[in-house]
Amino acid sequence: MQRKIRVLVGKPGLDGHDRGAKVVAAALRDAGMEVIYTGLHQTPEQVVEAAVQEDVDVVALSVLSGAHMTLFPEILELMRARGVGDRLLTGGGIIPNDDMAALMKLGVGRLFGPGTNTQDIVAYVREWYAGVHGESALPPLPKPSEPHTQGVGAGERPTPRPAGPARAAAPAPRRTPPKRAAKPAARKTAARAGTQRAAANGSRAAKPARARPKRAAKPRAARSVGRKRG
Repeated sequence: MQRKIRVLVGKPGLDGHDRGAKVVAAALRDAGMEVIYTGLHQTPEQVVEAAVQEDVDVVALSVLSGAHMTLFPEILELMRARGVGDRLLTGGGIIPNDDMAALMKLGVGRLFGPGTNTQDIVAYVREWYAGVHGESALPPLPKPSEPHTQGVGAGERPTPRPAGPARAAAPAPRRTPPKRAAKPAARKTAARAGTQRAAANGSRAAKPARARPKRAAKPRAARSVGRKRG
């Protein structure tokens, strides 16, 4: 009977970096598996208890703190003590090759280092599950989802709808520039009107005489009357 592969992704110890664990969890989920993520700072007892309660097939640990030689053997012993030692214990992190080989001798599954392709992890889990439960129990991989074409995301441009054969595109109306309002004619002064009339008669209009202000008459000096000499 086919069913989803259940995987527990755990972060035991004091390691606070979970980005890689979330990436792996998302890849397993996209491959059709059911993933349970325990979160940060889990003890070995909490990880094993969650694996028992969730009845998972695989326990995947992410260890970046350098305590892999302590955490993996301890969790493996707890799994055997709780009756789930037949489940796959795998994981990854910054683990040297010699330590990987030593852990595999203890019963830990294949471990993955930094830069591993997530599809390799998916293939390994599916291969182990098929080897334990048979090829007929292995669920098929889900089909890749089609790209979403209903909406338009940020930075995308909507594709214009092509015009049908019966509906021709109407020509764009020609835009005429607006007419400028006529400026009101300035009032003509009398002198300008006279100049225009004179130009029409062929003669020049005489310039109007300027009125000069009258000067005040200077007072005459009084004449002195002298005595006539005798």
